[in-house]
Amino acid sequence: SDLRREAILQQAVDLFDRHGYVNTSLDDVAKAVGIKREALYYYDRSRAEILLAIIGPQTAALVDGMAGVVAQDLPAIEKLEGAIRNHLQRFDRYCLEMTISLRDGVMGASPEVRSAMQRVWKEYESMWTALIAGGQRDGSFERIGDPKMVAFGILGMCNWLSRWYNPRKDAAIEELIRTYFVMVSQGMVPRPAAAQKRKPVARRTRGSGAG
Repeated sequence: SDLRREAILQQAVDLFDRHGYVNTSLDDVAKAVGIKREALYYYDRSRAEILLAIIGPQTAALVDGMAGVVAQDLPAIEKLEGAIRNHLQRFDRYCLEMTISLRDGVMGASPEVRSAMQRVWKEYESMWTALIAGGQRDGSFERIGDPKMVAFGILGMCNWLSRWYNPRKDAAIEELIRTYFVMVSQGMVPRPAAAQKRKPVARRTRGSGAG
């Protein structure tokens, strides 16, 4: 039934979060649900199938959200903010699922999971890279490095939330979105105002000064 299927996924999310995908067996999931392992096979034949059922919707939501961001007729800087928002907002409502998606799906996936999700992940990464490249071309972003490298740097920072973020204990997601966007778009080193810029030193002409 749908209720049993939902119970299996909920228990698997909890077990994968606490123990990790690698350290959780089908027996563990079946025991947590209160059924025999044989009964579990009616719904899922492997741990990988369960993991894909958990991370698939989160990955699809990320891709769909990002496609909506890049399709808008907006300046690159506003698209960048929208892209960061799209990524981080998933942690507000689906923190455990996002943690599992990134830790066990992206960073530590089994070959079966990688094979199933590789095309989707590549699509998401390509949209991020295109956003950065477009901003560099029109002068919105400094050409500080290869667009793919920059995109992966931002994604790495955002993905690290899977290692520490707890929506019940840590900063509100809106504060994180604002902080990350400002850090990426403006940097951390304060820039002096035009009026505070050091005045050029006047050149000494020949024969001037004491003598």
